Amino acid sequence: MSFESPPIVKLSERVLLEIEVAVRSFPRYHKYAVGSELREQARDVARAAHRAWRDRARQGQWLADLVFAIDDLKLTLQIAQRLHAFKGFSQFEALARLISDLGRQCGGWQKQHQRSQNQQPQQANGRAQILSARDTSQEVNP
Repeated sequence: MSFESPPIVKLSERVLLEIEVAVRSFPRYHKYAVGSELREQARDVARAAHRAWRDRARQGQWLADLVFAIDDLKLTLQIAQRLHAFKGFSQFEALARLISDLGRQCGGWQKQHQRSQNQQPQQANGRAQILSARDTSQEVNP
């Protein structure tokens, strides 16, 4: 039996690793200020993704936490770009694309979770609530 994590967990780990690499090249001041915040928030995103995947009982709560963690990471990434902390715009752009993909996957996972929570079991017995056509209702009730 192999241990295979879902794509969103793999992507959150990739984002964490890429941010670690990017922060290494930050100037000293930014490395210890906005860089440490980026690394911490990327770890929070990876943890929330793992928890949402592993804790099925409270998955909705973990997904909501993951959405907020990704939003916080996006904001800090934009602040770091405005501070010119990245080596170049291409480094920022690559990270922004990864985090955007992560947010898109998280949104899809959250919608899927909400749909599965809102599904109600179909009643086998009982009358249909909506009749298909007017003729049908007239045939049933002459």
